[in-house]
Amino acid sequence: MTARIAYADVEAGAELPARTFPVNRATLVRYAGASGDFNPIHWNERFAREVGLPDVIAHGMFTMAEAARVVTDWTGDPGAVVEYGVRFTKPVVVPDDDAGALIEVTGKVTAKLDDDARTVRVDLTARSAGEKVLGAARAVVRLA
Repeated sequence: MTARIAYADVEAGAELPARTFPVNRATLVRYAGASGDFNPIHWNERFAREVGLPDVIAHGMFTMAEAARVVTDWTGDPGAVVEYGVRFTKPVVVPDDDAGALIEVTGKVTAKLDDDARTVRVDLTARSAGEKVLGAARAVVRLA
């Protein structure tokens, strides 16, 4: 695959389509099975509260991956992401109800980095329950 967005067509300040990702307890169980991360803070409310959390929380890597989907959906090619990093700032609390939680992600091209490599930097903002859950969320992306 190659990115469907052309480097020449993108300017700094361009906003990526925002996305909202629902997450509930069933999502966390499926992610735990796929990742092998069965830490009880992600499925056992009693344990999560005993260690000082407000409730069960989403896996940090799950939250990070959901945010990256904004970039990969925009480019049309997951392989276009050449660097990606975040700082975890707040957990995504997932209540045991029908609604669960939402992870709301926005992205913006903040710089055109290298004309020869056709790379841009994308800064992401991820929020849940009004709180910023990722800090310094940045991707370097190679465009078409």
